[in-house]
Amino acid sequence: MSTANATPLWQPTEEGIARAQITRFQAWAAEQHGAPADGGYAALHRWSVDELDTFWKSVTEWFDVRFSTPCARVLGDRSMPGAEWFPGATLNYAEHALRAAETRPDEPALLHVDETHEPTPVSWSELRRQVGSLAAELRALGVRPGDRVSGYLPNIPQAVVALLATAAVGGVWTSCAPDFGARSVLDRFQQVEPVVLFTVDGYRYGGKEHDRRDTVAELRRELPTLRAVVHIPLLGTQAPEGALEWSALTSADVDPVFEQVPFDHPLWVLYSSGTTGLPKAIVQSQGGILVEHLKQLGLHCDLGPEDRFFWYTSTGWMMWNFLVSGLLTGTTIVLYDGSPGYPDTGAQWRIAERTGATLFGTSAAYVMACRKAGVHPARDFDLTRVQCVATTGSPLPPDGFRWLHDEFAEAGADLWIASVSGGTDVCSCFAGAVPTLPVHIGELQAPGLGTDLQSWDPSGKPLVDEVGELVVTNPMPSMPIRFWNDPDGSRYHDSYFDTYPGVWRHGDWITVTSRGSVVIHGRSDSTLNRQGVRMGSADIYEAVERLPEIKESLVIGIEQPDGGYWMPLFVHLAPGAVLDEALLGRIKQTIREQLSPRHVPDEVIEVPGVPHTLTGKRIEVPVKRLLQGATLEKAVNVGSVDNVELLRFYEDLARKRA
Repeated sequence: MSTANATPLWQPTEEGIARAQITRFQAWAAEQHGAPADGGYAALHRWSVDELDTFWKSVTEWFDVRFSTPCARVLGDRSMPGAEWFPGATLNYAEHALRAAETRPDEPALLHVDETHEPTPVSWSELRRQVGSLAAELRALGVRPGDRVSGYLPNIPQAVVALLATAAVGGVWTSCAPDFGARSVLDRFQQVEPVVLFTVDGYRYGGKEHDRRDTVAELRRELPTLRAVVHIPLLGTQAPEGALEWSALTSADVDPVFEQVPFDHPLWVLYSSGTTGLPKAIVQSQGGILVEHLKQLGLHCDLGPEDRFFWYTSTGWMMWNFLVSGLLTGTTIVLYDGSPGYPDTGAQWRIAERTGATLFGTSAAYVMACRKAGVHPARDFDLTRVQCVATTGSPLPPDGFRWLHDEFAEAGADLWIASVSGGTDVCSCFAGAVPTLPVHIGELQAPGLGTDLQSWDPSGKPLVDEVGELVVTNPMPSMPIRFWNDPDGSRYHDSYFDTYPGVWRHGDWITVTSRGSVVIHGRSDSTLNRQGVRMGSADIYEAVERLPEIKESLVIGIEQPDGGYWMPLFVHLAPGAVLDEALLGRIKQTIREQLSPRHVPDEVIEVPGVPHTLTGKRIEVPVKRLLQGATLEKAVNVGSVDNVELLRFYEDLARKRA
């Protein structure tokens, strides 16, 4: 267990702790609401989950949430599923996202960057004006509160304007990235029946232009509920017949009118990866997202008006919605539209440099790719403004922590590394960044405020320093209000509440350490269980992918009909590497010595590549199903995969083994 890392990799300075917003919040909450004045973060966290009502009320006061109608109480019903937050209250998310336009009209709200890496600013007043103009046009098109508005858009300013204008009129936003094929988009949008579609004619990625006009035509044909299509000519083409021009809808100089909606009014629909069936259409509320993101971005990420917030993401991933919420704290957000590694692996660091990012978020996979490629971020780029590098998407391996720390330390920088973990399901983090706590290698600093995170054994007993299921035992405001297309709530219930009644089970395999930090071991439904010893796949990847010959790996554990257990390790080799006896021996020795002799794979099989979801997560469960004999169509929703051809390899292998 990693609790052996007694010495922290990083410690916040006294000055840093004093300056952090979370420190000021704790002192104020102690005075105003009886929060513990001392005992540090652990005491504040305990109070935040023991006194849920008071804690969330204090968040709304600290961040000056503007309720047009006040609530009768904070938590009407605390049962899960079905918790009722701030009943009777009305507000508007977009109104809060544009507040900085009142005090800092000419400062940049957005910095847009494409593959030329030249930032283009959009000021707060200009963002507010465009949202006002578009919101008026949406109302003129008949968009009413509760109507769905969809975007097939890259990470560009127009996407942010469209989301905020939709929220301003009380509509429900939903988006997909333009690298999604028509079938994948329809699997998502057909469930929610949008009345408006915002779309580009194409996008640029990896130095190439990708024309999407045929896909857009198919979306128009297959979405009969559309009343309007809005064309954004990113590649400079003419609007198709019957489409409206973006420029015509955003040219008026009008103040936005913000529809005041109930706290639990739907804000947007996000989608699960949909690897095994139709993606779940996850609905989160205007108020729930507003207060959760203010807490997460303002207190945990310590963002404010002086900051620049860059997270590499696409509009098809919840991190895009999270990034846009940076506006709630008055922060300038950086929108990068392009390949994460173009023209070279250092691309994201160059963008952080050029935009003066103070918080730079990326994937653990990108950090490990930079380490392997010999990138030296703090030496080759001016990253003096970067205070925090945050990672998500998968657990950041210990080597990733060390590499980031050492690279910045060599340049004389004191880098806060925040590995965070949450989910699309709550559009937030369960555990991760705390600016006032030390960072230990391979660990997330702590569970988030107001998040009653625990690790449970199968009988529902809490565990410390032992691996268990990630559960949340009290409601969070950003938990889904429902799934779209789930009239009796059964799909929602089965997704989170069928294992432990009334308790959210997320499907991650975690350890809560005795010092209060959290270690993520991967998904619990693809847990490797050999002779009763359970291990997360992430632990295997971390060890094996240290070997320079291995580009990426995939491990699957399969219960055999005869009671046996087959555990193959699939390896995608680096260019020029050969899977010979010597490499085979090193792979097995690495796992035996660093992890456990029981988890040495039965076979090591070279593969042409590792399949991922469209948001970059390794596909484990569908590969397991293929190897158990399921057909490709039954094992996986092919539209949710980045490269279906790779899955045919595993299907063929299963056929040969049978």
